[in-house]
Amino acid sequence: MSERTILVWFRNDLRVHDNEILLEAIRKADNILPVYCFDPYYFTKTALGIPKTGNLRARFLLESVADLRKNLQAHGAELIIRIGNPAEILPQLAEEYHVSEVYHHREVAHEETAISERVEAALWKIKLNLKHFIGHTLYHKEDLPFPIKDIPDSFATFKKKIERDSDVRPCADTPQHISIPAITDAGELPTLAALGLDEPVDDARSNFRFTGGETTALQQLELYFSNINTTSAQKNTKHGSANIASNLSPWINLGCISLRQVYWEVVKHQGHNNALIIELLWRDYFRFMFKKHGQKFIATKNDDDKLAINQDELFEQWKNGQTGVPLVDAIMHELNATGYINNHSRQIAAGF
Repeated sequence: MSERTILVWFRNDLRVHDNEILLEAIRKADNILPVYCFDPYYFTKTALGIPKTGNLRARFLLESVADLRKNLQAHGAELIIRIGNPAEILPQLAEEYHVSEVYHHREVAHEETAISERVEAALWKIKLNLKHFIGHTLYHKEDLPFPIKDIPDSFATFKKKIERDSDVRPCADTPQHISIPAITDAGELPTLAALGLDEPVDDARSNFRFTGGETTALQQLELYFSNINTTSAQKNTKHGSANIASNLSPWINLGCISLRQVYWEVVKHQGHNNALIIELLWRDYFRFMFKKHGQKFIATKNDDDKLAINQDELFEQWKNGQTGVPLVDAIMHELNATGYINNHSRQIAAGF
């Protein structure tokens, strides 16, 4: 009897801990084929001439993929890395390694779902199934107290109902060993130049250097609790967490750490009443809003009478931190220099 091989298509789930598709594939197959594709689409420019992925973000992504490969190797596996269209690469690898099925985590935004649909159609041509998993939210869709179409548009109502009627699932187990087929060409991690980007220059004023990967994400989570404990000791209070930033969002965004792992670590250290848990719930809310409303959720109204004549010029001023409003300009300068601003700054800049 031939061995069963499942291809695990990594996207925004670059971790070994609490990775449901990885664990499920290990349970269902004799061998796992882990794959990451650097899709050239994400390294093009938008209609406004802005890179879809800047060099600071791309460097963080490269570091995260490199760390995933290292962590998979520590479990006896290997990560195949390719540059190209996933709808072309994944079927080729599936045929080469006699894959039985392909697993991936489902996304909600239209660009990501469109890519999934093209991959699914390409795999279907060779009679392979693309199995979708839900792993980017704190609360699993199947555990919600309402169907997606009936999710309250009010965050306050959403929060009240979900906290009352739903529970966060426990983290998936971390695999001990991952068996893979004999891989002939694992592929090399691309350089920034190969992706069409320049090497970023770290701003000397920045007091924090974001390094991608699950390893650093776990360290950052521990640092968050360490900072809270230090602040609480200084204030001689148990409520010192509200003003401590976790800085976890870049790692959460690429799935270097799961929301469930953050949640349960917060509960273990501080209980359920924590500002960070509220932020995780906001993230769930917006993802479910995308699922419910699709592109209508972010559609603009075509009211040309209310548009400034020089709107393109105004946008450039905002983008470059030249609005004349000191706080907004300072935030945009920090974003351009470091690739990151905190949640409060994001709201101010976006509101402006």
